[in-house]
Amino acid sequence: MKVWITKYALTAGIIETELAEEVRDGMIRANIGMASNYFHGEGREWHKTKESALRRAEIMRANKLDSLRKQIAKVKAINFQPIGN
Repeated sequence: MKVWITKYALTAGIIETELAEEVRDGMIRANIGMASNYFHGEGREWHKTKESALRRAEIMRANKLDSLRKQIAKVKAINFQPIGN
């Protein structure tokens, strides 16, 4: 079955493969390169349509950007004061 994998969308991109089989409800085993991997949750880690995978990747990107904005705000708020005497 052909699937699009978004588990690694922010690091490796969306992976398209036809070497996938459903092993349980919502869980597939897919051959990527030389390895066989398991992916859980249709609509989260893997998708039956390219459009669904693209929507999920956009959500992942937005969530990551929000997280980074919060981290930047925390680092900017650090006040370096000498400790001690």
